[in-house]
Amino acid sequence: MFGKRSASEAVDRPLKPARPAPPAASAGPASAPPPAKSAAPPAAPASSRARKTDEYYDLKTQIFGALIDTIDLSQLSKMDMDQAREEIRDIVNDIITVKNVVMSIAEQEELLEDICNDVLGYGPLEPLLARDDIADIMVNGAGSIFIEVRGKVEETDIRFRDNSQLLNICQRIVSQVGRRVDEASPICDARLPDGSRVNVITPPLAIDGPALTIRKFRKDKLTLDQLVHFGSITPEGATILQIIGRVRCNVLISGGTGSGKTTLLNCLTRYIDADERIITAEDAAELQLQQPHVVRLETRPPNIEGEGEVTMRDLVRNCLRMRPERIIVGEVRGAEAFDLLQAMNTGHDGSMGTLHANSPREALSRIESMITMGGYSLPSKTLREMIVSSIDVIIQAARLRDGSRRITHVTEVLGMEGDVVITQDLFIYDIVGEDQNGRIIGRHRSTGIGRPGFWDRARYFGEETRLAAALDAADTGEGQ
Repeated sequence: MFGKRSASEAVDRPLKPARPAPPAASAGPASAPPPAKSAAPPAAPASSRARKTDEYYDLKTQIFGALIDTIDLSQLSKMDMDQAREEIRDIVNDIITVKNVVMSIAEQEELLEDICNDVLGYGPLEPLLARDDIADIMVNGAGSIFIEVRGKVEETDIRFRDNSQLLNICQRIVSQVGRRVDEASPICDARLPDGSRVNVITPPLAIDGPALTIRKFRKDKLTLDQLVHFGSITPEGATILQIIGRVRCNVLISGGTGSGKTTLLNCLTRYIDADERIITAEDAAELQLQQPHVVRLETRPPNIEGEGEVTMRDLVRNCLRMRPERIIVGEVRGAEAFDLLQAMNTGHDGSMGTLHANSPREALSRIESMITMGGYSLPSKTLREMIVSSIDVIIQAARLRDGSRRITHVTEVLGMEGDVVITQDLFIYDIVGEDQNGRIIGRHRSTGIGRPGFWDRARYFGEETRLAAALDAADTGEGQ
């Protein structure tokens, strides 16, 4: 082993002796389940799951301190993950032996795993990050961690040692993408290596300790076929979305927080031809395009002197100089809406973006409002004409009250009558009721449109036969 001194030397100072856990606690769920058991049925009520005891955290703190005094961090950084984990496990086992700590084998393995996660990973978050059924992880201070599973939020039995450990984990996450979080810069957006989106807000803005929110992405990326299986859209609706993605319609995906906008955008991009040059612009890079010719851009916050900021609008403007065929904006929030519309209207067909809105009509209003707030003093009618000439299709996603996600509208933007923008629904989702378990019952139906506004585009790409077949096969809901 390597180290500054041996494990026995590291524990010469008097340390608080560890008390053996009571028999009922050591044999049952008094400890948080190790990662291998983290996939237990998430529906179990939080009150039925015991939390780790204060004695466990006291013992972990003592052993962790002795470990830090023992290991040589410079040597540890030169090892790969598996080697470093084995080295840490050997040293911790030595420390436990020297201290004569009374623990069961299962408790010792759990302690070893926790300490390895603290040194090499993201601490108590590692078991949650390893689960593929979790959509969101919400940390409200050191002692309160919630997760979203299958659209429902529930509390976990996991907690951090204290707010200092939580802040260290937050700093470890944001430093990987060249950002920082501290009292001078208490808000930060970042991402994990797998693309999961991270937001951190720390004291003094977060009163009860650092708040960390992680939007996880599945390891196996969702496809439109899977969305059909989940009931988010019908097979005919999925076919039409495939055609919309391929024939270079300008698409805006609208929806509320957690409604699946980014997932749907990733699904649509799968149908972009492999020979197209795509440039993405995002606040925190999370889109995962499979095409070979993709350039990914990311905004940058100002430095500690308040300089060096690169905004979304800067990125969208720069995209226009990079010979793009499609521009994809992760989320439209402000004045960049004007530049995106300009791109859509000047030869960059097939561009896409997402924004927060509750309906297709509201999405159009929000685009207009964002351009106005950006300082453009254009007449309202001029803005609406620009919107109409730029956006072809709006896809509305929603998360229903039972946690399910549905595509509720596929809407075309057709033109204007006077000062009013004319839209046309192709598909809509009707809520019929709910079952005895509180699950929403609904159905997608076609509005009966036989020749949508992008018909000529579909014919240009040779997709008119498939489009006509999907429209003919779609259920209009008549007779039900």
